[in-house]
Amino acid sequence: MFHWTLSFFNNFIPFSSFHHSKRKKKHKNSKTTTLFFLSTTTMPSPPLRLAALLLCLAVAAADSPYRFFDWNVTYGTIYPLGVPQQGILINGQFPGPEIYSVTNDNIIVNVFNSLDEPFLIHWNGVQNRRNSYEDGVLGTTCPIPPGQNFTYILQMKDQIGSFFYFPSLAMHKAAGGFGGIRIMSRPLIPVPFDPPADDFTLLIGDWYKNNHTVLKTILDRGKKLPFPHGVLINGRGPGATAFTVDQGKTYRLRICNVGLQNSLNFRIQGHKMKVVEIEGTHTLQISYSSLDIHLGQCMSVLFTADQPPQNYYVVASTRFTSQVLSNTAFLKYSSSNTPASGPLPGGPTTQIDWSLNQARSFRTNLTASGPRPNPQGSYHYGMINTTKTIRLASSASQVNGKQRYALNSVSFVAPDTPMKLADYFKIDGVFRMGSISEAPNGAGMYTDTSVLGADYRTFIEIVFENYENIVQSYHLAGYSFWVVGMDGGQWSSNSRNQYNLRDAVSRCTVQVYPKSWSAIYIALDNVGMWNLRSEFWARQYLGQQTYLRVYTASTSLRDEYPIPKNALLCGRAKGRHTRPI
Repeated sequence: MFHWTLSFFNNFIPFSSFHHSKRKKKHKNSKTTTLFFLSTTTMPSPPLRLAALLLCLAVAAADSPYRFFDWNVTYGTIYPLGVPQQGILINGQFPGPEIYSVTNDNIIVNVFNSLDEPFLIHWNGVQNRRNSYEDGVLGTTCPIPPGQNFTYILQMKDQIGSFFYFPSLAMHKAAGGFGGIRIMSRPLIPVPFDPPADDFTLLIGDWYKNNHTVLKTILDRGKKLPFPHGVLINGRGPGATAFTVDQGKTYRLRICNVGLQNSLNFRIQGHKMKVVEIEGTHTLQISYSSLDIHLGQCMSVLFTADQPPQNYYVVASTRFTSQVLSNTAFLKYSSSNTPASGPLPGGPTTQIDWSLNQARSFRTNLTASGPRPNPQGSYHYGMINTTKTIRLASSASQVNGKQRYALNSVSFVAPDTPMKLADYFKIDGVFRMGSISEAPNGAGMYTDTSVLGADYRTFIEIVFENYENIVQSYHLAGYSFWVVGMDGGQWSSNSRNQYNLRDAVSRCTVQVYPKSWSAIYIALDNVGMWNLRSEFWARQYLGQQTYLRVYTASTSLRDEYPIPKNALLCGRAKGRHTRPI
């Protein structure tokens, strides 16, 4: 007698035997496969093996490809600003390896935590359709304990574009552990520009010389962080990064602000940049001399090497700061060794209107296809009536003598059990609906595990209101939303008269300027528990976040996947069982 288990790999199939399964057709780089798994105790006869193999191949051929990544997360000494500090490396790399994928690919990332503390990775902009268990934030996913591993099962379902991943716990983001994610269009889906000669990812962001443990201690003591010490481009300091191009050719840059605190302005000496994609949306192709990229945001630009052959300066500098930090990289023409010369290209510093007007100029290319062949503009979001308006206002204050930040007066505190697990196992007391109001109420700040409730398949409006003198940046996991409006002053119902209801950009992160507001529309088509947070990381750490629970009573797999078989269980969910096979 023999026992033979055949498991097809998808988001709701057991994954506990990952390391013992036999992989077929492994690709040596991204390990792309069209896969099935065999786990055996006693092998069957050759005819049975052949029949099963043919069955597997027939089913696998209809599936989207699988790409496998094995990551070992370690500490290592890095010198991004010329001084040694403790960094977080992935497979020895800082920044971490880039994830290259195509629309609908299945991405399997086995993460081994070799740190001495719990660890989680969040996939910024990846929607994890019907599967918030995989989102990699503390409200949905148990941390990976030291010395253990967890395998994330992601699908780039109906997505294209430029995104990034980063560690979401504590202040790990200040130590590295981040990397780029690019989701390419399927070969038969037209892209509204010619293929570039090359495609570069630039991860830019402000940086501290202090170890992340020092920064965390400052925040835990209820103090504010000091001003950062510098700006990095792809993990390196001034003058350490270069990109080589050929005369006359056009190149794509995918630029993401992975920093902790500041908006950045990006520019290339003597070259115009044409914006072509923002967080998964193809845009009208407008050229700019410099671009503001706010915390957590990504965009793609095209530029042509059409200047006299030599080296040129590439600059990223902080915005809206009295002290301007910058980093300089180099654009090198392959046919010349002439060094860069002249003054660094200047950029805006504290001008808010300049940035606001640029943000309003970003529009969707309504004739371009997205991840599917139908044009992006075929979804007429402006003709749908909203069923609810949620207004969220940020604030900063002291609670019990310590610095905290809040939304609608509630400063979020993480529960002992991920709220998504509490939902699944029906564990009472972890969170409560209605623990945050849906409009600013002027109350004093207090702490709570705040969760906003909304129904599946509704269409809602969220207005972010900023009464402070800094630029805010907000991200909603699990979704792209339409940025329909932004302006200075106080939002009112009359503000809707200026909304863009035709070709607003659909994206996952939005900035809110000082003493201003920004409004978004969202079609709630993704069931789950989704993090809505400030991308200003100290503010997120000290409470400026909440969760949006998109709920349905349906138990259909068409609406939400069951809990993954390999889900880590912690807190009050420890000792329970995930679903049977």
